[in-house]
Amino acid sequence: MTKSFNFINEITFNEQGLVPAISIQYDSREVLMMAWMNKESLIRTLETKKVCYWSRSRQSFWKKGEISGNEQKLINIYLDCDKDTLLLEIDQKGAACHTGRRSCFYYKLEENELKETSSPIVDPKDLYK
Repeated sequence: MTKSFNFINEITFNEQGLVPAISIQYDSREVLMMAWMNKESLIRTLETKKVCYWSRSRQSFWKKGEISGNEQKLINIYLDCDKDTLLLEIDQKGAACHTGRRSCFYYKLEENELKETSSPIVDPKDLYK
C-alpha cells in the first residue's frame, strides 16, 4: 500500500511537472549534483529510500546507480522557501557524476576561464558495464 505524502501537494512544479533537486552528501555537505524530479519519482524515492529522478532526455525514470552501482540513499529532503526546489541529503556510493567524478560541479571559474578542479575517481566507461 502506498503511503500518503501530502506535502507533495505544496511543491511548486514547473510547466513540465518537474522540480529541480539538488543532492548533497549528508555528512560532508558536499554538493554532488542537480537533476529533475516529478511527483512519481519523488514518491518512488520516498518509498524506497533510493533516489529516483526524471530524465528529461529519455522521458523516463532514472534510479541513480541502477546501471553504475553508484546509488544514492536518501537521508532527508528539504524544500526551499518558494517551495520550488528540493534539497536532498543523501549518502552517495561512489561517483555521482556520469563523468566518473564524485561531484558534477568540477568546473571553477578562475580569471574568466573555466578550470577543471577534480579528476574522475573512476573511469566513466567502467560505470556502465
